[in-house]
Amino acid sequence: MKHLLLAALLTTQLWANSPRKKTLEREMTQAVVSFLNTLSAEQKPIAVLAFDSEWRFDWNYTPRERKGLPLKQMNEPQRKAAMKLVELVLSQKGVAQMQEIIGLEYVLRELEKRPPNDTRRDPENYAFAVFGDPNTKQPWGWSVEGHHLSLHFSVVNGKIALTPSFFGTNPGIVPPQYQQAGKQVLKAEADVAFRLLHSFSSQQLGQVLVSDKAPADMLTANSAHAKLDKQEGLRLGDMTPAQQQIMKELIGVYVDKYHVTLKNQQLQALEKAGMNDIRFVWMGDQTPEMGEGKGHYYRLHGTTLLIEYDNTQNNANHVHSVVRDLTNDFGEDLLKQHYEKAHSKK
Repeated sequence: MKHLLLAALLTTQLWANSPRKKTLEREMTQAVVSFLNTLSAEQKPIAVLAFDSEWRFDWNYTPRERKGLPLKQMNEPQRKAAMKLVELVLSQKGVAQMQEIIGLEYVLRELEKRPPNDTRRDPENYAFAVFGDPNTKQPWGWSVEGHHLSLHFSVVNGKIALTPSFFGTNPGIVPPQYQQAGKQVLKAEADVAFRLLHSFSSQQLGQVLVSDKAPADMLTANSAHAKLDKQEGLRLGDMTPAQQQIMKELIGVYVDKYHVTLKNQQLQALEKAGMNDIRFVWMGDQTPEMGEGKGHYYRLHGTTLLIEYDNTQNNANHVHSVVRDLTNDFGEDLLKQHYEKAHSKK
């Protein structure tokens, strides 16, 4: 018996003295520090900005010059360290979509008859930026952004915020005469939404369909703070059980792009806020096709969640999709709690 008690005490002591259990936040911090350690003295000021910099909120999904260090200015070890960040926070599905979106830049060069060295459709113009110092206990964050991709992660008191999160594709479906013909990177985002739309009765469609014409882009576009004043559409709580299941499947299409820890975090937050109050809205064409005259848009809108999907540009073969947390984009809610706690200690 004494031997058993001694073994138990030793086990407890070893656990108490062991390094803190690895969490995703800890792994991400270590990965960012490792990435920064690969950079030269000249590269670090390009890659690292102040946490309170206005550039942290200046996100976009068009081909443009960006803050941060682009892939084309990195050597191979630096690229691997940068991509390790993405592989850590995204699921296999999310990583695959990112790689496919970057690969479509080659298709656009061909489709638009641009030269091989063209810099507008540039698969290496995807920039990594770190905001603040991950070596401290203060809030910090990082982002990766390029044409049709914009991912943002904020870390506050060991918690991770993961929005805004943008994935887009052009072409939505690659035409048959080009390389990667038939590829549809955001296929599930379209297919599941159309399945939900076509499950509604005529009475339900009266609430879901708010316009015969789709907007030219997502309504919140690349705003620093997403806001839609009007709550429109059909509540999840007012759908049939089968429709509710499809609606949850559609939400899953978006959150499945992330590491399971972040996915579960978002789903738990939605449950807490009340999933029954999330509304589904549709605008534009209702046929499950892409092409001229087939422009369509949908959104899922709750008290904390906003998902927008728009396919109207380039003859409705150009997709934009975004996930916004209406209370915690860029870690806004976490930061509010952080500063309130710090103020209360004074």
